[in-house]
Amino acid sequence: MAEKTSFTHRIATEADIPAIMDVMKASIAENMKGFLTAEEIVAAQETMGLDSTLLEDGTYFIIEAEKNGETVAAGCGGWGKRKTLYGGNHTKGRDDSYADPEKDAARIRAMYTHPDWTRRGVGSLLISLGETAARDAGFKTIELGSTLPGEPLYRARGYVEVSRETQVAANGEVSTIIVMRKAL
Repeated sequence: MAEKTSFTHRIATEADIPAIMDVMKASIAENMKGFLTAEEIVAAQETMGLDSTLLEDGTYFIIEAEKNGETVAAGCGGWGKRKTLYGGNHTKGRDDSYADPEKDAARIRAMYTHPDWTRRGVGSLLISLGETAARDAGFKTIELGSTLPGEPLYRARGYVEVSRETQVAANGEVSTIIVMRKAL
């Protein structure tokens, strides 16, 4: 039986950007392989990446674990109080205005698990942290834009599909974003 891993979490800072980028790159490169072709992964990257507003707002978490006596980043993700549903700083169509908790949904954002730590509860921990913080900030609902690989986790955590959006990427492949929602 595998040993249970103990994770810690904290709010990410700008100093964490190199570790966050490493987790994102490894997660995209490995964790999507069972769901998407290599070309589709390239297409999906157009809507993925670092969103610095999450760091500025203090709504982005880094999950850490011990490995070979060192503290390493096992995952990262958070929640958003802005209207942007998904994407990195480079993603077209962003709306970085603040959401109104009385009428708008909070967002689960930029969730990535390092391949060394998949299937150990990192994603569920990030979702719980984001939902709790959004609820504490007065939000009544929460939404997210899921890739195909993320959909099973979000469904298991009670999110319901609202719609599917497709975009044709620069390489001609279709990238699918599944808009999902949950009451807080």
